[in-house]
Amino acid sequence: MAGILGNLSGKTAVITGGASGIGLAMAERFGAEGMNVVIADVEDTALTAANDSLLAKGVESRAMRCDVSDLGSIEALADFAYEEFGNVHVLCNNAGVVHRDLVWEASIESWNWVLGVDLWGPIYGVKTFVPRMIASGEPGHVVNTASTAGILTFPGICSYDVAKQGVVALSEVLLADARNAGVPILASVLCPGVVRTKIGTSERNRPGNVQGAAFGTKGLTTATEAIDPEEVAERVLDAIREGHFWIMTHPRYVGLAQDRAKAMETGAPPPVPSPI
Repeated sequence: MAGILGNLSGKTAVITGGASGIGLAMAERFGAEGMNVVIADVEDTALTAANDSLLAKGVESRAMRCDVSDLGSIEALADFAYEEFGNVHVLCNNAGVVHRDLVWEASIESWNWVLGVDLWGPIYGVKTFVPRMIASGEPGHVVNTASTAGILTFPGICSYDVAKQGVVALSEVLLADARNAGVPILASVLCPGVVRTKIGTSERNRPGNVQGAAFGTKGLTTATEAIDPEEVAERVLDAIREGHFWIMTHPRYVGLAQDRAKAMETGAPPPVPSPI
């Protein structure tokens, strides 16, 4: 399937989690293509710095604080984006957090926080933006950031696993429903492995009622397979251009997913990747 957006120059992208990491790298890459970008994040200081950096590079950028776990905040973001630039053509539901828990020890507060950001955030994004994108009559593309945890289950991060596998399902059904309804919306799901971002310090933004040790950055920034956010952003741009659904940055996890599928034939336990 080919992409449906054509020339990206002058089109508009909205990116949550856009103040750093993959989100900011996508904003920079889209801006280099001449796109308008709206970045949203829960961190005010980082958001201002990111927007200033984009503007200094000549990107038509706007920024708005947004808590993706709150529907009203997402609705306000949509209002802002449409007021600033008109129609939105690319939506990147990218904001994410992670918390380290054993599944039988995870608190309800921990579940609520991670699912609120990582799963409800993309759900709210689709619910809020896609009807407007369809109503515009122009083609659109939604990129949902999942993880290799969206196709495999990593021990010790139960809420993250559940959320990211939900994001994969959300992305698949969005694409299927759009096809069946005949509307010009494509979807991609981004499933990166280890990327050099700040997700390992997610606790900097966690609610006070969520207890537990910091997830930590061990292995996230120094792993031999770790890649930079800019490489991920390039893959995302390629997927939008080519109309690809799966965006897989680390091939070895595809092999593990194939092993998981084979286990379904025999009833064997699924493969368990090494803990992060």
